[in-house]
Amino acid sequence: MDFSLVRGRARALLAVAGLITAPAVALWLLPGTASGPAAATKKRPNIVVVMSDDQHVRALRTMPNVRSLIGAKGVTFSNSFVNYSLCCPSRTTYLTGQYAHNHQVLFNLLPSGGYAKLRGFTDPKLAEANTLPVWLSDAGYHTNHIGKYLNGYGNPGRGTATATVPPGWQEWHGSVDPSTYRMYGYTLLEDGKLNTYGNRATGEGYQTDVYTDKAVRYIGERAPSNQPFFLSIAYLAPHSEAAGRRSLRPNPEPAKRHQGDLAGVAPPKPPSYDEPDVSDKPAYVQRRPRLTPPVQARITRNHQARLESLLAVDEGVARIMGALRAAGELENTVVVFTADNGFMHGEHRIPSGKVVPYEESVRVPLLIRGPGVDRGAQARELVSNVDLAATIVDAAGARARRTLDGRSLWPLLRRPGTSWDRDLLVATGPQTNIQWYQAVRTERHMYVEHSTGERELYDLRRDPYQLVSRHADRAYASVRRKLQRRLAALKSCRGRACRGG
Repeated sequence: MDFSLVRGRARALLAVAGLITAPAVALWLLPGTASGPAAATKKRPNIVVVMSDDQHVRALRTMPNVRSLIGAKGVTFSNSFVNYSLCCPSRTTYLTGQYAHNHQVLFNLLPSGGYAKLRGFTDPKLAEANTLPVWLSDAGYHTNHIGKYLNGYGNPGRGTATATVPPGWQEWHGSVDPSTYRMYGYTLLEDGKLNTYGNRATGEGYQTDVYTDKAVRYIGERAPSNQPFFLSIAYLAPHSEAAGRRSLRPNPEPAKRHQGDLAGVAPPKPPSYDEPDVSDKPAYVQRRPRLTPPVQARITRNHQARLESLLAVDEGVARIMGALRAAGELENTVVVFTADNGFMHGEHRIPSGKVVPYEESVRVPLLIRGPGVDRGAQARELVSNVDLAATIVDAAGARARRTLDGRSLWPLLRRPGTSWDRDLLVATGPQTNIQWYQAVRTERHMYVEHSTGERELYDLRRDPYQLVSRHADRAYASVRRKLQRRLAALKSCRGRACRGG
């Protein structure tokens, strides 16, 4: 795939890549102590988390600033996954540090999920007052969220009567549903008021740019203070726009300056693209027809629009990093870039979407830089979004008040070649009235148990594109039994029991 087609500002911003050269700070820690930068210095680091929405991991190729300003100055995780590849459950895992079967937000809408579920509308034990921003606020951090929060936030039709500031956030610019899914004409709750932004006719107020403006302004305002800050920026891109589904506009809609910048860039077409033989797959995949030329053309158009929408996110990352540098805070800031889930582009005959147990759906980008982090390294160990809260709490020297299912990534951030024994739970259930699955992802295998009784087993070393399921292969009987036992333990794991291999 040739990305030399990136033009205009997207190409110009490549020059920003060399703006950061200061070396990282080495950490010397006693065994058994906290491993984040807060353990090595009295000055606790700022923390910035940038999250995109529905980003295929290969899309990083069109984001030179993310790769050069975060990845090249920190650690890129090449085996990063999400526990549940759907917006609300995944973001709740980030906020709680727990697998979905423990935080119990199992869908985007009530009764199984949505913002109202985390608020404790159905079970007070799940109240959002016990989440990451609360823990950081209690530890002395100033906290700010900008952009998308959890599905159903502020929408009466989704169980929330009015938009209010969730606990733990001292500054709040949260997008109110359903306007969250519009690049123009979206509404944010700010200082107790609902403010609407964006004019499609003029191109002013493009959602991604406004979020970036607010992040840059916040950094400039907070930098003079000795109080560390936690800044969460949740971009909608490259998620599709609800308002654009029946129009002739690209969906999602890139910024006007980027429309056409990636014309001619085809979607990735691995061997699993429009898979010829799906007889080894569950019935819901077997029922899918081969991709017709019109469907493939739609995949290509959607793929181009998605990549072009990420160009403004990439520019935003450059501006945020520049603001941190100008404020003198860059070398004392932990910066995380990730996505809430992956996305399908025709693999296994699935034209678009997520929630399925295939690599394109469950694998996400994860890049981290900061004080004490190795520079320009890759970590190949299995990690998950369940690890984000533990990592941030460790960095801040804060205290979580939930039993965390994840592990702090600081051992890998300091020494990316570190090995640890780790299997991951990938699941969408159990639920009622909906088909779901539970799976275990090991270094070599993916084993899946569906609520229908169907099974899948892939040897990813020999079959990285998940073309042939070995669930009924006698040669894999011993492997299958071992994976069944491991999955049985992970299904109901809690805390330390979730972290092993």
